[in-house]
Amino acid sequence: MRLDKLLGNNGFGTRKDVKQLVRKGIVRVNGATEKDPGAHVDPEIDIVDVLGERVIHQEFIYLMMNKPPGVISATEDKWDQTVIDLLDEDAQRFEPFPVGRLDKDTEGLLIITNDGKITHELLSPKKDIPKTYYAKIDGVVTEDDKKAFAEGVTLEDGFHTKPGILNILVSDTISEIELTITEGKFHQVKRMFEAVEKTVVYLKRLSMGELELDDSLELGHYRELTMDELEKLDPRKKG
Repeated sequence: MRLDKLLGNNGFGTRKDVKQLVRKGIVRVNGATEKDPGAHVDPEIDIVDVLGERVIHQEFIYLMMNKPPGVISATEDKWDQTVIDLLDEDAQRFEPFPVGRLDKDTEGLLIITNDGKITHELLSPKKDIPKTYYAKIDGVVTEDDKKAFAEGVTLEDGFHTKPGILNILVSDTISEIELTITEGKFHQVKRMFEAVEKTVVYLKRLSMGELELDDSLELGHYRELTMDELEKLDPRKKG
């Protein structure tokens, strides 16, 4: 890894800032002053310090966000605010991205990371990672709907979904439900209810795999995952 990239990734400023630091002769690699910003260093082996402060390398970042409505799940957009825009500079320097997507008007659990491997594990159709949503539905949700979802429903484009687990919390003119699915088709929850002639009027993701949304996180807020939470997402992180 380039020295300037290592410093930039670990909070010592922008790439331009750290180049200036290096050229001032205040950065040392294994005890020797290094003035070449492009010098190669191995963060697992080499000891790098700035004015005596040891550089502790962090390669990946794992964040849980309570996504607010009106914000899109993307790294950048010309017109709308993105979930990455909500992060502070310390988090943005890792160049993270959302794991999958929540619709613009959907709230709730969103994982943001720069770890491509864990993202693949979570999004791979072969893994059948369950995702649970809470929703308010315009229409009376019935036991017949529950049975239909358990068998999978056919969407308007002919796609037949995998079975979903529908839990009816309130059955009324505005019903309240929880739905667990293992797929992530575009607008899938909304389209599944459209298939039974009902409309989703509010949608929030509660969990992904074994990871549940932290109830104390306000809309638009985020925090780093704990080690226990990270292990729930990816057992390879255990220990």
